[in-house]
Amino acid sequence: MTDPNAIQPSALDQLPDRDPEETAEWRASLDAVAREAGPHRAAYLMRRTLERAEAGGVALPKLLETDYVNSIPTAAEPGVPGDEAMESRITAWNRWNAAAMVSRGSKHGVGGHIATFASAAWLYETGFNHFFKGKESPDADGSGDQLYIQGHASPGIYARAFLDGRLNEAHLDNFRQEAGGNGLPSYPHPRRLPWLWEFPTVSMGLGPLSAIYQARFNRYLTNRGIKDVSASHVWAFLGDGEMDEPESTAALALAAREELDNLTFVINCNLQRLDGPVRANFKIVQELEAQFRGAGWNVVKTLWGTAWDELFQLDTTGALVRRLRQVPDAQIQTYQTRDAAYIRQDFFGADPALVEMAKLLSDDKILECFHLSRGGHEARKVFAAYKAAVEHKGAPTVILAQTVKGHTLGPGFASKNANHQMKKLSVDEFKAMRDLLELPIADSAFADGQVPYGHPGADSPEVRYLQERRAALGGPAPARRTHALAPLPAPAEKAFTSFDKGSGSQNLATTMAFVRLVKDLVRDKETGKRWVPIVPDEARTFGMESLFPSLGIYSPKGQTYEPVDRDQLMYYKEAKNGQILNEGITEAGSMADFIAASTSYSTHGEAMIPFYIFYSMFGWQRTADQMWQLGDQLGRGFLVGATAGRTTLTGEGLQHADGHSPVIAATNPAALTYDPAFAYEVAVIVKEGLRRMYGEAEPGEDSDVFYYLTVYNEPLPQPAKPAAAGIDEGIVKGLYRFNTAESAGVTVPANAPRLQLMGSGTAIHWALTAQRMLAEEWGVAADVWSATSWSELRREAMEADAALLRGEERVPFVRQALQGAEGPVLAVSDYMRQVPDQIAQWVEQDWSSLGADGFGLSDTRAAARRHFGVDAESIVVAALAQLAKRGEVQATAVKEAREKYGL
Repeated sequence: MTDPNAIQPSALDQLPDRDPEETAEWRASLDAVAREAGPHRAAYLMRRTLERAEAGGVALPKLLETDYVNSIPTAAEPGVPGDEAMESRITAWNRWNAAAMVSRGSKHGVGGHIATFASAAWLYETGFNHFFKGKESPDADGSGDQLYIQGHASPGIYARAFLDGRLNEAHLDNFRQEAGGNGLPSYPHPRRLPWLWEFPTVSMGLGPLSAIYQARFNRYLTNRGIKDVSASHVWAFLGDGEMDEPESTAALALAAREELDNLTFVINCNLQRLDGPVRANFKIVQELEAQFRGAGWNVVKTLWGTAWDELFQLDTTGALVRRLRQVPDAQIQTYQTRDAAYIRQDFFGADPALVEMAKLLSDDKILECFHLSRGGHEARKVFAAYKAAVEHKGAPTVILAQTVKGHTLGPGFASKNANHQMKKLSVDEFKAMRDLLELPIADSAFADGQVPYGHPGADSPEVRYLQERRAALGGPAPARRTHALAPLPAPAEKAFTSFDKGSGSQNLATTMAFVRLVKDLVRDKETGKRWVPIVPDEARTFGMESLFPSLGIYSPKGQTYEPVDRDQLMYYKEAKNGQILNEGITEAGSMADFIAASTSYSTHGEAMIPFYIFYSMFGWQRTADQMWQLGDQLGRGFLVGATAGRTTLTGEGLQHADGHSPVIAATNPAALTYDPAFAYEVAVIVKEGLRRMYGEAEPGEDSDVFYYLTVYNEPLPQPAKPAAAGIDEGIVKGLYRFNTAESAGVTVPANAPRLQLMGSGTAIHWALTAQRMLAEEWGVAADVWSATSWSELRREAMEADAALLRGEERVPFVRQALQGAEGPVLAVSDYMRQVPDQIAQWVEQDWSSLGADGFGLSDTRAAARRHFGVDAESIVVAALAQLAKRGEVQATAVKEAREKYGL
């Protein structure tokens, strides 16, 4: 039988022990303490020893968890420099108006959330009064701090803006009622309220991810010499339940690795999510502490209020701390709703030492501790945590602040599982809340059962204090600024016209054409430095490795090693001022990069031009929620779906073969989606995008858009740009005639049947082959059209329809372009038929389409196209079928063609 006291093998046995006797003495001392004073005393001494070692610079792995107590002892808390009583009154008004706003709106059935802000009120108020820098802050001019507000707490932010005069009662009464134009959006939505909100934080999980990359982008701007924003601090307010979203913790290691001490997460640990406890049988605070410590973050726990100080002083045996670690979160929640007798029995009765402690405590003291006293509800505790966060260097900080969900809303709300769905208080509950908060609101103010808003007066001490504190910190917050930026100068025309003559005998993929274009644009003396190339570890796939040595890959540490390919022309170069953001395998992180860069024109008053290039299948399908966030945040830039199409990316198979990204992109109102076929089309679209987003916008034109271009990795001959008038306009609007049967040089009989072949992207090459086959083998004349944007054609046609309903005469552009075109229209793309079918209802000619519907598969391009029925032979058969249906060719021609081509 194994002796339990025997020394067990250790990994340290692999290392030489220069003094075994000393090691044995330390072991014996630890054994003696455990034997004489108990294992808990031994553990305490070990933790103090580890603390001492860390303070002395002795390198040791850190413990992932600490006791369930505050990280900052009461004796070490700095005093709050402001007027705590005044700030308490301001917080009371904010609590009241947030609850009143949601309750008043509930009669319209629009919903809202009360309990979240009730728990987090002090987390915000302390920041607004002492920490959050505004746009006019002297040390962060034009940028200030970036605040990611927890979405469900938005009523409290509106309440504070009401108190400081930025909103009035009419605004509050239009909470979640936006159709009339004067409403307040449910959550932080910059597109809906662009003077207030900077960052959308709902969907949950996107806020923390975006905050990390915003802090990282701030460093990028500074290190590249674009603008010094080193004084800006990023604050992300999150819920403990929200941390279950994978995006919430996806980039923790990046933040620690790059030492983003300009970032603070404040996690409101009220222990509840939407339907119940976050960790009913466990402890979410301890779990999060271990997760963040393990990732390399500085962790500050702010759990208990000052009422607990007396209890901790009485805990001479450590029994209280042990019990707090044992009790699961759901039971902590239960204590908040039960009487003192229950708490005495269930909590204190679990340990004889605690039974004796409880005898020294009154019922009122027990209830104060377990019902009310949480670190997140006390200004002094929150201030100490925030101060520790902003002063910590070398790592980001997370503050785990424990609160009670529904705090001050009364026993019907506080800690109830259903409180996230509870939208109103009764009049009696509001009166009880008024009395608790000591607000001067008379009973007579509750006319007809309607709860009144409360305001101490525009010239009251509370409002003056609030405004003075914000003025000292640089102005109101949150606040989004629309800078009057000068348009960026247009790059030299040569970059855009270099593809006009075509590629001659050289085959060139449109992916490579885009990369070549960007290489020219980043050399521009005026705007080149503003390009932000973003790629998720696939730069070599897209032919971008040539940019590595010239632009450099951004790294805050520069390059601390000699790259293995240093002797090659296109070696891997990292630099502190590098321009490329090469993110590794994370589309979500790359999109967060893109969002930060694309909104720099507003956040920092510096227009940046991001392009994010990715496997098209792994863009919209994987991160469409972030692209919606991008539209909400009014971002600008170029998303580039490379290796596009269902049949063009050979061999990769079902998960890689994109046949639907333009469909998803078409659902985003801010996305301008293009599927260019030729290199010169890519150049025209990028040129137009730079003008619209960064240059001189036309009257009434929306600059707050972004472009999605699909480009292909199939090397093909790139034709010269046609010389006909209006080509550029057609490319931008979405359609132009590339050639006719006659201009294509094919021979067709006089009065030959005619049709219109319409293609986008790589599919136009199949259409051109089909054009020749139809003429040479079947005597049919076909004109070929390039549809650069099916969705823009549809969008413009819908606008024309809406204008007609207003009494304006407008003809959709697609109808104008096709006016007089003979015969039916056959559209084809490397995407599902739904993509070209977007415009079918506005085409007057007979319409049919071909596309790659279904799942992708691995094979050669030719085999895949035959499988989906989109190759040139399939186009010919479909064209003959259309013409046969109209009686313009013999019906037997269709059967003959099928047999001839083996279809």
